[in-house]
Amino acid sequence: MNVTAPVEVKMRRIAATDNAAIASVIRQVSAEYGLTADKGYTVADPELDELYQLYSRPGCAYWVVEQNGDVVGGGGVAPLKCSEPDICELQKMYFLPRARGQGLAKKLAQMALDHARAQGFTRCYLETTAFLTDAIGLYEHLGFEHIDGPLGCTGHVDCEVRMLKAL
Repeated sequence: MNVTAPVEVKMRRIAATDNAAIASVIRQVSAEYGLTADKGYTVADPELDELYQLYSRPGCAYWVVEQNGDVVGGGGVAPLKCSEPDICELQKMYFLPRARGQGLAKKLAQMALDHARAQGFTRCYLETTAFLTDAIGLYEHLGFEHIDGPLGCTGHVDCEVRMLKAL
């Protein structure tokens, strides 16, 4: 009889020791979907290897997801740059294939939105790309609505899907 051991899942705030692991997750998932740095996707962000420091700033938060002690995903929220002060951005939501389809992204996004509300934000913005259909479906399920033009100055020029949610 083959018994599969249960998977231990933890969702927690990022620590400085997580920087390399979550950057690796983001790079792996980006490569899987062809999200290259030359097109202005997250892998081009100068802070990619220092997410703990980035999300330690006021109004920011980032969570990592562990399965059996390995970082397999993450996501966060931060004030939207060059925008009205009541708008935050859902950022850097990436999950390895083995962590998908388990409701982890939904749970993490809800935590991020709750944090944003607690920080006083009244709207949450996000950008993604059209071929990430599962992610778009999740965001629509969470109440994000498609909008025409970009908000703020994210630097992600090839993220043609822009969405906004009232908090």
